[in-house]
Amino acid sequence: MNNQTGKPAAGTVTPFGTVKPFDNEIHLNALYANVSGTYAFRASDPESLSAWQAAFRPKLREALGLDNMASDLSGYVPKAERLETADLGSHVRERWYLWVEPTVPLPFYLLLPKDLRRVDASKEGMGRDARPKETDREGKLPLVLVPHGHNHPHIYVGLARDEAEEAHMMEGERDIARQAAAEEGYIVIAPTTRAFGETRTAKDIEADKVHSCRDQLVHDLLLGRTPIGERVWDTSRLIDWAVANLPIDAGRIAITGNSGGGTISLFASACDTRIALSMPGCYFCTFVGSIGTIRHCECNYVPGLLRLGEMYDVAGLIAPRPFCAIAGRYDPIFPIDHVHAAFDRLKAVYAVAGAEDKCELAVGEGGHRFYKTPAWDFVRRHFGAQA
Repeated sequence: MNNQTGKPAAGTVTPFGTVKPFDNEIHLNALYANVSGTYAFRASDPESLSAWQAAFRPKLREALGLDNMASDLSGYVPKAERLETADLGSHVRERWYLWVEPTVPLPFYLLLPKDLRRVDASKEGMGRDARPKETDREGKLPLVLVPHGHNHPHIYVGLARDEAEEAHMMEGERDIARQAAAEEGYIVIAPTTRAFGETRTAKDIEADKVHSCRDQLVHDLLLGRTPIGERVWDTSRLIDWAVANLPIDAGRIAITGNSGGGTISLFASACDTRIALSMPGCYFCTFVGSIGTIRHCECNYVPGLLRLGEMYDVAGLIAPRPFCAIAGRYDPIFPIDHVHAAFDRLKAVYAVAGAEDKCELAVGEGGHRFYKTPAWDFVRRHFGAQA
């Protein structure tokens, strides 16, 4: 050893075992342990809760890139176009485009209960001043938005391309939009999640890849956007259109979806307070215990999100609106112990809001799938039965 520099002398060998190899898990755990969210929930009364939400929500929107989108698209009014209508007996299914950006015709399905007359729209679409036809029901109906996860958009409305897809859909109760319209009697919008379906890249469509999330992420990063932010933006534009053009009760707007659809459900509800009920499926957990330690799609990641808060803090922006997390006891990518830990933290937010009875966790005895019985029971209790 060189006594002046403290470094090994030339020609000496460092003893084997004195330098430990890099361990990524240890490194990440150390990073996570040292990061505390600036907007971690610390409120102790309803007034400080409201102040916390008022400070946190704009920062979350900024992190998602929604401020940049709002600036870039200032003054833009989306247009809509109906492509086809199918009478399925139990309900009517329509296929639409909504231009959420001048260059993004977002496909969505509109599902209407059978005794609700069709929306009357011209081929050019319906503007903000259009008025819906009268409905055969008394009053207006709730709207349920049903964003899908990492599968094809058509599955949520009950369409399957082959027997295997049909079995997958039915086994996991994944025809969520069809359930909401045909069985529950709600008006339903089932949008294509951006980077899926027709919004994939041409190359991925040709290769029959399910999604183009990586392409979406890398280009969003250059532009100050995020995939989650774009999907929240799309959800809000669909709400704008629905409020202006459908016979819905604007005070009873719900959102639910599984996996990636649960991601959209949670973040959209945190950012858009018009959503009166939030029910994310197989997503609510902790960031560290799910996307932070288990391999997930690139679309889940928001730069610096943990420096704002954990997932239960984001969900706290929904309080006191009704919130139900649907989880699978054996879900391998959103571990149930972390789900329970996150829910305990969220219950504390709802307790301060005086709304503990509006915050629930429904655990299904299975894996990463939807669980319709507790889900629709929760919606009925807060919105009332329609069918």
